[in-house]
Amino acid sequence: MANNFSEGKIWRSIIGQSVPLMLAQLVQLLYNVVDRIYIGHLPGADSMALTGIGLAFPLTTVIAAFTNLFGTGGAPLFSIARGAGQEKRAEKILGNTFFLLLCCSVWIMAICYVMRRPVLYLFGASDASYGYADAYLKIYLLGTPFAMLSTGLNGFINAQGYPKTGMMTTLLGAVLNLILDPLFIFSFQMGVGGAALATVLSQIISCVWVLRFLMGKKTGLRIRRAALRVERKLALEIMGLGMAGFIMQGTNALVQIVCNATLKIYGGDLYVGIMTVINSVREILSLPVGGLTSGAQPVLGYNYGARQYERVRQGIRFMSVIGILYTLLAWLAVILCPRQLLSVFTEDAAMLEIGVRALRIYFFGFFFMAFQFAGQASFTALGYSRQAVFFSLLRKAIIVAPLTVLLPRLGPGVDGVFLAEPISNAIGGLACFLTMYFVVYRRLKEE
Repeated sequence: MANNFSEGKIWRSIIGQSVPLMLAQLVQLLYNVVDRIYIGHLPGADSMALTGIGLAFPLTTVIAAFTNLFGTGGAPLFSIARGAGQEKRAEKILGNTFFLLLCCSVWIMAICYVMRRPVLYLFGASDASYGYADAYLKIYLLGTPFAMLSTGLNGFINAQGYPKTGMMTTLLGAVLNLILDPLFIFSFQMGVGGAALATVLSQIISCVWVLRFLMGKKTGLRIRRAALRVERKLALEIMGLGMAGFIMQGTNALVQIVCNATLKIYGGDLYVGIMTVINSVREILSLPVGGLTSGAQPVLGYNYGARQYERVRQGIRFMSVIGILYTLLAWLAVILCPRQLLSVFTEDAAMLEIGVRALRIYFFGFFFMAFQFAGQASFTALGYSRQAVFFSLLRKAIIVAPLTVLLPRLGPGVDGVFLAEPISNAIGGLACFLTMYFVVYRRLKEE
């Protein structure tokens, strides 16, 4: 079988999957980050344009949550079936995931478009910031089907051992986004709406690339018409395993909503804009460890399906150590260069002045995040859906969201909103990793 992950050094297989995937995720990140960079430097818009984009984040995160429900559920099951030599089942998983993504994306687009005004005000919009948020969101939502299909199905390309092709999925769209962003935003003077339009056009290109590959003859396992019929039992398996990714993004949306609403009360629109910038920095700095653990998942899943349990243990060790070392370096970068990181997204003096302190608080003990990534990836890759779901809920819904509301009332004020993140990283990350160690890692040695 081509791309046999049960042969050779497992760390090489993980790196071989992870590096192209990191590049692909970096390019994917450019879809939104480049928008924020340009929008943060709009003439005359000061911090309000970034505040508007921050208010749109929860809805875009909800879209990512439903993408994960099917994409991160289907791809690990696909890898396990492929490792076990069950190719017909693997193609059924692929076909069912495609159909579920397509139907769900159309539904989400319609609901979010109709409800965007009341929802944005619920999320903390003011009359001054609503215009920017609405101008971005009403265009961005039109690309929902393309975004969900390209992102949700790209994992099936990587799971078959074609990470470079998977990287091209986002590379094509991102290059187009880089070209169109300044053209629409500045030359055509479309502002935040131009940023959204550039993103949508880029997502269309990415979607076409993914579908062309997965429906073509270059890949061994492809989308076939016979596999598009949704099987209830299989769909429940996909959603059961994907529930962890869904909850992770869904609770991200919850935290964003709670943060924006709380910051609006204690700090005003300026602090909502600061949180938008900090979230952008976090996305960039967490990308390598996220790419490493995502790249490890198909390798771990394949070896688990092939009953190569010692190789799975080796893969977990490698993924964990590299993740911890990287996040320590990332934390050091925040300590030494906070202003430089913030200035990538804004030139606003007030935002930079306040943002340095907020950034340092938010990233305190950032290396604990690596424990969450490693534990979550291991649970998901090996099909431990209940544990993956629980620890997704624990860190965000049970720890971060309540602390975001409570800490500002207990004395720290607006700093309490930023302090909730490092507390949740330490408690949630260690709980997830230690449970994975005793429930999965040690048991694999016995088996």
